Amino acid sequence: MSVPNNKFEGWAGMDKNSVKGELKFIEYEPKTFCDDDIELEVLYCGICASDLHTLSSGWGDMSKLYPQVVGHEVVGKVVRVGDAVKSGIKVGDIAGCGAQCDSCQECNQCEAHNENYCNNGHVGTYAGIFYRDTPAKGQKSYGGYANYWRGPSRFVVSIPDNVDPAEAAPMLCGGATVFTPLKQYGAGKKAKDVGIIGIGGLGHFALLFAKAMGANVTAITHSASKDEDAKKMGATTVIHTGDDTAKAIKGHERSLDLIVCSSNDPNMDLNTIVKLLRPHGTFCLVGAPESGDMKIHPFTLLMSNVHLSGSAIGSPDTIREMLKFVGDHDVHPWIKKYPLDKVNEAIVSQHKGEARYRYVLVNEKNGGKL
Repeated sequence: MSVPNNKFEGWAGMDKNSVKGELKFIEYEPKTFCDDDIELEVLYCGICASDLHTLSSGWGDMSKLYPQVVGHEVVGKVVRVGDAVKSGIKVGDIAGCGAQCDSCQECNQCEAHNENYCNNGHVGTYAGIFYRDTPAKGQKSYGGYANYWRGPSRFVVSIPDNVDPAEAAPMLCGGATVFTPLKQYGAGKKAKDVGIIGIGGLGHFALLFAKAMGANVTAITHSASKDEDAKKMGATTVIHTGDDTAKAIKGHERSLDLIVCSSNDPNMDLNTIVKLLRPHGTFCLVGAPESGDMKIHPFTLLMSNVHLSGSAIGSPDTIREMLKFVGDHDVHPWIKKYPLDKVNEAIVSQHKGEARYRYVLVNEKNGGKL
């Protein structure tokens, strides 16, 4: 089965003001369908903070890439499979794609299934330019605020039968972004005590996952407004940093093995925060501020033997592992659904910080369920 023509329709940002709820419904031409591509009839698409940073040009000037259909937490019904696809995904399956839709597929990182760290750069599921030597070379990638999505099969994963497709959508980027470091640094195993900074879209996933992994979890948040939510998600301790981080952490020094930071605060008091870590502990940044520099004094590192790291999204293999973990451990993200045609309402609410904790767009015309 295939789409009857090569024109898709979706909600696009036309300029940086689109983040104010000014997306327009347009017709556009997707990438050329290649032999290794899969096409999805979109059912659900999560709204990620990255969408807003892109629409607003907050992470850099996007003027050359407008109009831009964002959305990189795409779940849909497979309607077309290229002749060279070897993944086993077939027409009629429910599948999805996260924040990355292509890479060189040849370097040592890609061969090691670390495609998210491809030596030649990854292609974003939207706002990217395909560079492999295929018929789509030089063409722009478009996301999932749309009726259909098309992209390389290597980055398309099956949604397990025991995972709600609507709940799976925001996990394909947001969930994978925190699952990756929690797994890498041994949450619940080597890292028995885990702290999560920022109880938002990413942080709420981190709390749910860390608890399910068997860790003792501490939520670290600026205010007390999310205390009860954090505890329901698995936190046994909540630290409010407020306006005096040093005062807030008093009595909690050297109590954690791992901190996953989902905060976008460019002025975070990193010198104080890392005092929460035991020697050999790790601070891992997954939040991405639009501006500012995070600074740390050399002696903070020398006298504590802590490790600073960062982590970006998740590889296709890690996403598959995460989805299996979610199904096996009955993990359910906190989501609110919006009809796709109310995307502007959802974007404005997300921009105001009102999400508790992830928004998912539902394409009812394609069979998505509110």
